[in-house]
Amino acid sequence: MIRAFSFRLRRRILLLSPILAVIIFIFGFGTLSADHSYYNSEAISTSFKSLSDKFDFTYLQNFASGNGPYNRGNLKSATLDQVGYIVEPNNVDFKFINRRNLKGKPAEILKINEERYKEIFKKEITEPKDFDIDTIRPPKEGENYVLANATIIALVRNHESSMIGKSIRQFEKKFNSKFNYPYTFLNDQPFAESFKRRMAKYSNAPMEFVTISPELWNRPDFVDPERQKKEMEIMDKHNIAYAKKESYHNMCRFYSGNFYNVPELQKYRYYWRIEPDVKFYTNIKYDVFKYLEGTKKVYGFTINLYDIQETVKTLWPETLNFLNQKDNYKYVNVNGAHQWLLENLQNPQINKMTGGYSTCHFWSNFEIADMDFFRGEAYNEWFKYLDSTGKFYYERWGDAPIHSMGLALFADKKQIHWFRDIGYFHDPYYNCPRNPETQLCETSKFSKWEHLADQNCMVNYIDNVMDDLDAIY
Repeated sequence: MIRAFSFRLRRRILLLSPILAVIIFIFGFGTLSADHSYYNSEAISTSFKSLSDKFDFTYLQNFASGNGPYNRGNLKSATLDQVGYIVEPNNVDFKFINRRNLKGKPAEILKINEERYKEIFKKEITEPKDFDIDTIRPPKEGENYVLANATIIALVRNHESSMIGKSIRQFEKKFNSKFNYPYTFLNDQPFAESFKRRMAKYSNAPMEFVTISPELWNRPDFVDPERQKKEMEIMDKHNIAYAKKESYHNMCRFYSGNFYNVPELQKYRYYWRIEPDVKFYTNIKYDVFKYLEGTKKVYGFTINLYDIQETVKTLWPETLNFLNQKDNYKYVNVNGAHQWLLENLQNPQINKMTGGYSTCHFWSNFEIADMDFFRGEAYNEWFKYLDSTGKFYYERWGDAPIHSMGLALFADKKQIHWFRDIGYFHDPYYNCPRNPETQLCETSKFSKWEHLADQNCMVNYIDNVMDDLDAIY
């Protein structure tokens, strides 16, 4: 009995001796360094790693299987649970963390969020507080005012002259007549002279009419037309709007990654996108472009909602695939709006279909943004990868979720701005603040149809991204 015990004891000592040697070395090194005022925790950590990597610890229980307490993967899992992301070579992943500790079925979560949305909109707001707005007021007559390097862009067809005219008439009254920022009209077909004459009646601002080149607009050659036709038929059977309309797919791809490459837009940095038949409810008395420029923000939005999950089924998995290739992990901004992309409480059925993506996005028919962000390496490399999959045509990836996902991943969340003070409507959704300069819309109303209330993702953005809701308004 004694001999057997002695043998087991000696065996355990032999097995543990490498670990003891490492510990003795580290404590000796630390003591020596401390005595000589050269103590360096980073050096100790590096030394420990380099030494420990030389020993075989597989004799420890469950180490080889990766299921035990010594599994380094557990540390990564803990990081994912604590901060919601892991960003390292070939190991990029994200996880939603329910920091509000919301509990209940989706209908109950929706009710909580609806009440919070209404409560938020009860507060009367004016203009942003994080910049000296008085320095960017409309210039007085004769005053020398230097505009930002910006343009108003509108992608329209000749037959939409009446609808875009209505939008411009309101836009001029509420904002641009005070500044005269130039317009850039875009079309994949040449603009008719009658269209140009009509637009000139709505504004005194400079106007440029651009025909988009086929290289930037048309379906790329690598897309398989037979597969495209098959996938479009499937989407059409599922009642996906514009599923079989190739021009719509072209538009989504163009606005996702090609619009900022239009030669006539190269001279500009900022843009405000407007569309036909939208409404502006707020008298804007400051230069929004100079506000973005002065605060170093890259994107501004008004409406935040969920998308049709069938249109972006593989957008998130493909994005993770991209981020886990080569050194693409470096593009992720760890202070990004990741959690908003992953929220899974209000519409959890969406996340199941999309591989984890909430489909929450900024509605891009209104966006004021910095094209240099989209021209940057991170966004461009990601877009080129997405484009190579052909899924702007095999699925119906829209520019709104593409812009939104790119911003949430590659920009600091503080660089994204909710233009809470600008009243806006694009059928059927509103942004209607309680604001003395806002008229003719119902405060806190999200949609003209009540059954669309569950499509509102604004509260999820506020609670999962914005550090201090009252810091700006």
